[in-house]
Amino acid sequence: MCGIVGAVANRDIIPTLIDGLKRLEYRGYDSAGLAVVDSHNELDLRRSVGRVASLEGICESVSGMTGVAHTRWATHGRPAENNAHPHTSSSQVAVVHNGIIENHNELRALQKEQGFPFSSETDTEVIVHQIDWHMQKGMGLLEAVKTTVKELDGAYGLGVVSKQEPDLLIAARSGSPLLIGLGDSENFIASDMSALIPVSQKYMVLEDGDIAKITSDSVEIFDQTGAAVEREVLISTLSDEETELGGFSHYMKKEIHEQTRAITETLEGRLGADSVLELPFGDSAREIFDKTKEIKIIACGTSYNAASVARYWFEEFGIKCDVEIASEYRYRKHVVNEGTLFVTISQSGETLDTMAALEMAKTLGYTNTLCICNVPESSLVRASDLTIFTHAGREIGVASTKAFTTQLVTLLMLAICLRRRRIGDGRTSDSMEAEIVQELRTLPQQIENALDLEDDIIAMSKHFADKHHTLFLGRGAHYPIAVEGALKLKEISYIHAEAYAAGELKHGPLALIDEDMPVVAVAPNDELLEKLKSNLEEVRARGGKLYVFADANSGLESDDETMVLKVAPVNNYIAPVIYTIPLQLLSYHVALLKGTDIDKPRNLAKSVTVE
Repeated sequence: MCGIVGAVANRDIIPTLIDGLKRLEYRGYDSAGLAVVDSHNELDLRRSVGRVASLEGICESVSGMTGVAHTRWATHGRPAENNAHPHTSSSQVAVVHNGIIENHNELRALQKEQGFPFSSETDTEVIVHQIDWHMQKGMGLLEAVKTTVKELDGAYGLGVVSKQEPDLLIAARSGSPLLIGLGDSENFIASDMSALIPVSQKYMVLEDGDIAKITSDSVEIFDQTGAAVEREVLISTLSDEETELGGFSHYMKKEIHEQTRAITETLEGRLGADSVLELPFGDSAREIFDKTKEIKIIACGTSYNAASVARYWFEEFGIKCDVEIASEYRYRKHVVNEGTLFVTISQSGETLDTMAALEMAKTLGYTNTLCICNVPESSLVRASDLTIFTHAGREIGVASTKAFTTQLVTLLMLAICLRRRRIGDGRTSDSMEAEIVQELRTLPQQIENALDLEDDIIAMSKHFADKHHTLFLGRGAHYPIAVEGALKLKEISYIHAEAYAAGELKHGPLALIDEDMPVVAVAPNDELLEKLKSNLEEVRARGGKLYVFADANSGLESDDETMVLKVAPVNNYIAPVIYTIPLQLLSYHVALLKGTDIDKPRNLAKSVTVE
C-alpha cells in the first residue's frame, strides 16, 4: 500500500518526511520520493527506486518548510524513478497520490493537446497537470484542487504543494484514507497515523469528498459541496513499540488482527457504487478480460489454497477454472485451450516454482498472464502482463494469515470482472454483482465479528494441546478452507493435521476416528449444510470428538461429543474469508499452549526461493 506524508511548519521538515516514510515501510513499496518548497521558493524534487534509505541519501542538501513525500506501490507503470511520486508540472506544483484514476487516459489525451509533456506511465501525472492547468488560468492552489477533483473518476488521497503558495499544503480524499496530524505551529498529513508518532498525537480523519487547506497555524476543511466543516479531533495512542508488535505477543497474532485493515486497503479504490473496477488490474485488463474464456491458476502452499477456493467462484460464474500446484505443473505435459488466462499467486512474488511455471507458460500459448502478489518489485510482477496487488502490508510471521485472506478477496473481484463477460457485454453490472459488492463493503466488520470469537477459541484450544493428530472437514468452497486450517495447525504447532472433503470420510478417513483424534469442521449455512451434518454424524457414531465452527442459524448445538462455536450469518461468497479467521486463531492458541516458535516455525521460510 502506498504511503503519504506531508508537512507545513516553521522549521526544516525533511527529517520529518523521511522518518514518516520509514514508519510506513511495513506496507511494502518499490520507490520513494519527496518534494519541498525550498528557501529560494523553488520546488525541489528528489526520487529514488528502492528503500527509503536510498532517498535519504540524496536529500542531505535539501531543506524546506512545506512539502510532501510518498512511498509507491506500483499500479500504473513499472517501478522506476520516473514513475515514483511526487509528480510535478511546470516546476510549479507537486502531487502525491494514493488510489487509481479511472479516466486518466481521457485526461492524458486532453492534456497532450494542451501541450503538457508526460514523463511517467502513471495515472497520477494527469492530476498534477490538471491542477497546473487551472492555476495557469488564474486559480489559487485550493480552488485549482477543488476544480480538479471534480474532473477525476476513481479513488484518491492527495497531498499537493506549490511554489506559488509556499506556506500552503492541500489534502483531498475520496475512497483512499488520509488524515491530518495537528502540531504546535506545524501541521501534517499522512495515510497512516503511524507515520506521525514523533510529531503529533492529535489528528483528524478526512471523510470522502473532503478537501483541507493546511498552514502551519490553521486547518480548514471543506466537504464535497464546498461547505466549511469541522472534523472531530482524535488522540492517537500509537507508540513506537506498538508500530512493531502493536502490543501483541507474536507477529502472527498481530497479523491475524490486522486483517480488518488489510482487507479494507485491498478493497480501497477497487469498488464502484455497484461494481468491481477493472482498471486496478492494469490498463489493458479490459481488453485481456474480453479475450478470456477460461482460467489456469498456479500457486504453492497457502496461495494454492486460496486458488482452490476461487475455483468454486469462477465455475459457479460459468468460467472454466483449473488450479494446480506450481511444482507439479512444471513437470508434466500440457494442453492449452484458446483464450486461457494464466494466473499466478504469490505473497512474495519470488517463489521459485511459481516463477518457473510462469516462464514455462509463456512458451505454451496462453492468451495472457496475470499475477496476484503482495510485493510490487518482485520477479513475478515484472514478468506478468497484468498485476493486481494484495494490500496486506508486510507479513512477518511465516504462517501466512492476512496475505491469504487478501488473496481471497482479490480472486473474488477477478471472478466478478470475468463473470460480466458471461452475462452481458462485460461493462454493465447486474443486481447479483451489486449485492456481492455491498457484501464486500461489510467484510471488514464481519471480520471483526469473527475476531470476537477469540475467547471461546482459547477455551477450545485446550482440547488440542496434548493431541498428536487432527482431522479437518469441509465441503464445497470450504473444503480448501479446511485444508488451509490444517496447514496452519501443522505449521506452527507441529501437530499432524490433514483435511478432507467431508464426503470422503466413508472412503477411508473414518478408520482414524477415535477419542484421541479431534475433528474440526467448517459449517456455513449453505446448500451443503445438511450433507455436512450427515458426515458429522458419521464421526459421532464412531466416538469422535467434534469441534465445529457453524453458522448461528445452522441448527448445530454443543453437547458432550460436540463443541460448536457460532459464527454470525454471512453471505456465501464472502463466507470462506470469514471462516478462515477462527481457524487461524485456533492454530495460534494451540501453538501458544505447546510453546512452539510461532513466528518462525522450524524448517520453514517466509519466501521460498529454492526448488
